[in-house]
Amino acid sequence: MLYTHYISSPVGTLEITSDDTSVCRLVPVENAGKNTGSDKIPEVMQQCVKELNEYFSGKLKKFTVPVCQKGTTYQQKIWNELQKIPYGTTISYARLAEKTDHPKAYRAAGTANGKNKIIIIIPCHRVINSDGKSGGYAFGPEMKQFLLDLEKKYQS
Repeated sequence: MLYTHYISSPVGTLEITSDDTSVCRLVPVENAGKNTGSDKIPEVMQQCVKELNEYFSGKLKKFTVPVCQKGTTYQQKIWNELQKIPYGTTISYARLAEKTDHPKAYRAAGTANGKNKIIIIIPCHRVINSDGKSGGYAFGPEMKQFLLDLEKKYQS
């Protein structure tokens, strides 16, 4: 069974979808529905909400909530590498591609990065252009910049 829960955050309303063991989706939504599933949300979703609140308050630097999303083998490699980028730091799309042993596949790395549907926890916002500019973000440049600035603020 899948559960959906909505929380307010500094980047707007976030929709969390999970099963009983892992978060499957975390995305911003404009028109949030009502929380669905049962009156009691699974423990993994409670953990997700707790960790997100700690992240936004600067207390959490690394998520431990289990995640699982479907994707190609290459997308899975990219999403695994994203989780290794330290809090408050960034890497380029080219460097991300290198880390998956496909140094010329920086466009494919960018595409896989953009297909991530578990934002913040799988920190796709930490990938920037080689020239140091923030680059694109599926949920808008303002959100990406907010997340990067938040992490810089609480980095130490």
